[in-house]
Amino acid sequence: MATAETTKTLNHVYKLIPLFINLPPKKMWLDYDKDADVFYINFKKPQRATDSEMLENGVLLRYRGTELVGITITGSIKEMNLMNTKG
Repeated sequence: MATAETTKTLNHVYKLIPLFINLPPKKMWLDYDKDADVFYINFKKPQRATDSEMLENGVLLRYRGTELVGITITGSIKEMNLMNTKG
């Protein structure tokens, strides 16, 4: 039986689906380090990046050759104010 917390989580996931299915990569792995406030998106597992590029906004793009294999966003929640604390 789904709890209120499970229902809340599902509602958040349902809102994300349209955003994710429009991204070019077919598969991705997501991880958020709450203590460091860093969000990781990987398009290959394992990532094995051979090069990286730091953008001015603190976003790190990771490449294997010319293929984008990962994105690291520092200060992803706190500085970008993306967290909806009301649920």
